[in-house]
Amino acid sequence: MWKWEAEGEAKAVIVMVHGAMEHHRRYGWLIEMWRTSGFHVIMSDLPGQGMTTRSHRGHIDSFDEYLIEVKDWVQAAYRYELPVFLLGHSMGGLIAIRLLQVEKLNIAGVILSSPCLGLIETPSKLLNTLSYGLNAIYPSLRMNSGLTVDMATRNPDVREADVNDTLYITKVSIRWYRELASAMKDAFEDLEHVQDLPMLVMQGGDDKIVKKDSVKEWFNHAPLSEKRFKEWPKCYHEIFNEPEREEVFEYAKDFVNSQLKSIGYIV
Repeated sequence: MWKWEAEGEAKAVIVMVHGAMEHHRRYGWLIEMWRTSGFHVIMSDLPGQGMTTRSHRGHIDSFDEYLIEVKDWVQAAYRYELPVFLLGHSMGGLIAIRLLQVEKLNIAGVILSSPCLGLIETPSKLLNTLSYGLNAIYPSLRMNSGLTVDMATRNPDVREADVNDTLYITKVSIRWYRELASAMKDAFEDLEHVQDLPMLVMQGGDDKIVKKDSVKEWFNHAPLSEKRFKEWPKCYHEIFNEPEREEVFEYAKDFVNSQLKSIGYIV
């Protein structure tokens, strides 16, 4: 777990959760934007990804491993005795949703960035059927994810960095896929159990990875007292890496600042 502290007096803590196949180092720009805007940031690599060696790369035994890990990050944020916000991108957004459905967190708000609630590219019907059997007899079998750098962002600098990134995962296990699919299903089936917290959902309008209609469906049915949806028309999946990322960040920061004002913090 890593912590980046704000310049000067901090307003709040942002706990960030990265997406599938990636790692915390890809968030250097966003971390710095939060930090220089007066926020502490806490982040780490999820099990089986990035620099972690607790399980095989691209593999987990249970989606709960992610929930346990991120809960630890949130608890670490409590130590600052400041308002805490949870920001999850893609699978990190799905993790945030599932965590809010099984736990009651003491946080001030949630930001979901292109949350993984439905995939555009899915395995063939045959492979999907076979995956159930393989999950029982050979769960650690890894296969190509089918995702490419060009599908994630239009930003040429990020694309170039990702091509040469040795920590970027290209293969995932059968168990990992089945756990992801199960978590997406649970996110919809357990909608009524989601903790009622202020939530901002931002979605890339030209997402090549996540089904934006699935994200909108989940958002529209989420029983939240305060929720905001923002679609960024030209953006691919990684809205915080897109050419419009400064505008995306300012929108997210405005949401955080508005929540801080609503609970009596001076911004």
